[in-house]
Amino acid sequence: MGGGNPSMPSTSVPKLASGPVGQQIHSIYKGRLRQFTSNGEYSSQNLQAGNASAMYEGRASGKDHVKLRVYSPPDLGRPSFAEATSHEFEETQVGKVFGPSWSTHWFKIDIQVPEELQCKDHLEFHWDAGNEGLIWTEDGEPLQGLTGGGERTEWILPESYRNGNAHTFYIEMACNVMFGNGEGDTIQPPNPNHYYQLITADIVAVNLEARALYIDFWIIGDAAREFPDNSWEEHAALQTGNAIMDAFINGHGTQDSIREGRGLARKYLGDVDSSKVYDTDREPHVYAIGHCHIDTCWLWPWAETKRKIARSWSNQCDLMDRYPEHRFTCSQGQQYKWLETYYPKLFDRVKTKVKEGSFQTIGGSWVEHDTNLPSGESLVRQFLYGQRYFESRFGERCTTFWIPDTFGYSSQLPQLCRLAGMPRFFTQKMSWNNIDVFPHTTFNWVALDGSQVLCHMAPDNTYTASAHFGDVKRSVSQHKSLDQDNTGLLVFGHGDGGGGPTFQMLEKLRRCRGLSDKTGLLPRVKMGDSVDDYFAQLEKKAQNGTEFVTWYGELYLELHRGTYTSQANNKRNNRQCEMMLHDLEYLAAMATLKDESYKYPKKEIDDIWEDVLLCQFHDCIPGSCIEMVYRDSDELYARVFKAGARLLKDTLAALNLDAGSSGKGDLKAINTLPWSRSEIMKLPGSKADFAHVIGGPGLATVKPLSSAVESKASIQYIGKGVFQLSNDDFIVNVEKGAITSLVDRSEDRELIPKGRKANQLVMFDDKPLYWQAWDVEVYHLRSREELRPDSTQIVDDGPHVVSLVTKTTISDKSWIKTTISLAASIEGQPSHISMSSEVEWHETMKFLK
Repeated sequence: MGGGNPSMPSTSVPKLASGPVGQQIHSIYKGRLRQFTSNGEYSSQNLQAGNASAMYEGRASGKDHVKLRVYSPPDLGRPSFAEATSHEFEETQVGKVFGPSWSTHWFKIDIQVPEELQCKDHLEFHWDAGNEGLIWTEDGEPLQGLTGGGERTEWILPESYRNGNAHTFYIEMACNVMFGNGEGDTIQPPNPNHYYQLITADIVAVNLEARALYIDFWIIGDAAREFPDNSWEEHAALQTGNAIMDAFINGHGTQDSIREGRGLARKYLGDVDSSKVYDTDREPHVYAIGHCHIDTCWLWPWAETKRKIARSWSNQCDLMDRYPEHRFTCSQGQQYKWLETYYPKLFDRVKTKVKEGSFQTIGGSWVEHDTNLPSGESLVRQFLYGQRYFESRFGERCTTFWIPDTFGYSSQLPQLCRLAGMPRFFTQKMSWNNIDVFPHTTFNWVALDGSQVLCHMAPDNTYTASAHFGDVKRSVSQHKSLDQDNTGLLVFGHGDGGGGPTFQMLEKLRRCRGLSDKTGLLPRVKMGDSVDDYFAQLEKKAQNGTEFVTWYGELYLELHRGTYTSQANNKRNNRQCEMMLHDLEYLAAMATLKDESYKYPKKEIDDIWEDVLLCQFHDCIPGSCIEMVYRDSDELYARVFKAGARLLKDTLAALNLDAGSSGKGDLKAINTLPWSRSEIMKLPGSKADFAHVIGGPGLATVKPLSSAVESKASIQYIGKGVFQLSNDDFIVNVEKGAITSLVDRSEDRELIPKGRKANQLVMFDDKPLYWQAWDVEVYHLRSREELRPDSTQIVDDGPHVVSLVTKTTISDKSWIKTTISLAASIEGQPSHISMSSEVEWHETMKFLK
């Protein structure tokens, strides 16, 4: 402490405190954020859309500005634009109710923008009836889809509408929502009498700065809620969000206060008002791709799917014009063909976007099909018809098999994908497992023959992400293959019922990218690349030494196990069509070689195949669609069988094998399988006559059998309710419809364990946790109930075939008739026991095995 006055450092901090400053209570200020954009009690005072002084600069409605007329087609018809607009339209108004479920209503709309709105920066037409719709120009061009219920209800008015004159356009209203017309729960059977009220038909001047601030605040609020509490990035988001609210309140919600709020947001998010936000060279972790999964049928029929395609894809073409970074991908050749057939102008628009690279074809299959129930040939044809269509319309085949929603994946697929020119595979369905967590995100999937495809499963565990802050975050935090690669696909856009990405999603992603570059911590998202671009960079890493893990064999989904039995008639129709097509193509090829005048019916066969492949869609053939879909598929299959029978008749005539070309009693058979066969068969049109059919491939010999053949099958009642069927190979005991003993004579071996039975009918309680048409839960095994038959009787008593029929009553409405048959042995051929069942089933929440 020496003498003198030492110099003191200068400071701007006042010497005396002006007053106490309290520490913010974190949870209170975080909870406050929701007030700014909520629809609750503060909505009249916040930025929410209802505050006309903030979000909207003006609104016009009523007959003077929006004149509404309607035509309602009868009988749930879905007429074309030309047909609908040829009818008289009746005057209608907001507040009217339209229905019932699945009906269509065409609106002719004349709008006149009032003078006070003509100078506003941004004008939209807002339409909301709580259901789906499609906007058409006056001359019949589809422009944009509408979702309803507050989602995608806006259409940007053309500049030409500002001239003060009346302008006309049309809206095609569909009386269903994105997920059909389910009553209560989405997947419940549809309510046939649902009606929809038109609640909005307005011309609106939108404050784009307020809308932008709304989305700024959305992402900043998510950062405050989802970043770790102990991170400075979370604290900065919380302070920024509260500062924006303070500026808005202190500025009384004026345009200046909105601009001030945007300035505050920019300090946290960066400049996010254009696609230039993606132009930085910093390495991305998340590759975002727009997608619109449209179930070809599910909670709606095929006829509605055709309209969902137009609504959804027109939206994406519009967004591509407004957001140059937007890349959108969609699969399923069938859906493109429907668009080409029913909406040719929109199809041309899509083709232009495909050529530009913003609309990207993918998948390579006719539909996103089930991979377990169809035959191997059908799996091949899915790729054949899909790739053929994509190449013929768009000039190239797909290289990525895209099938995100199918209920498990056959071990054959990597081999077939490779043969179809697709070395890449995308799904996310394995994340639905309800027992074991699938362990990989990016890996090599290997088929039984050793063929492999590079597989990526979206880490966000969805193909319908909403492009939220959390979706971007989970695209890395849930990644299971970070030891090999730290990138993931984010597949975003409304799906299942269509829709696809919205402008809000694209705006949110811009802000997520800006936040990553400006502030950090959030994985960096990139837009502008394709799915193939993403796989290409994975393949490059593999070439440079990255060893992705391998998965051998089936990708078995531990869910939706009940889909192997639901809608059994639909499954039978599929298999019968597959067999019919096999025989038809085989015989038609033979006829082409035999008869030069015979023309192979390629177009007709292609048409049949496309119909059969359509029904193999991953909700149709598994049995998880609503009833009306199966009424449609029954009609389609009936047409297919009729067409196939006609073609088979023509083919047999060319081969001189039709009924008219054979003499009386002259029997002929064709073995269409690729190996020789030797079987005892019942002759057509006969109840008791049998023949030994041997030979092939191709023509086979038919030898009618007499009772004097050397090998015989026999049946006898041996007492105590037991019947015994036998031939030279087997001795089979049947008691109460079940096989209680099966002796292999050549090995002198009993094949049924003591006390056990085969072919025993058992019923279980069927109440899964959810997804009634899809799921069977493990606890159903605890309700096992063996069914007791009413009677068993002999229907064939040899010597060529013996058969028993057992009848079982299940309830006053349900019964089952089971036939067990054994044919006489044929030297050099293995014997088999044949079992078939005819079931009349009207039970509820029961499962028959």
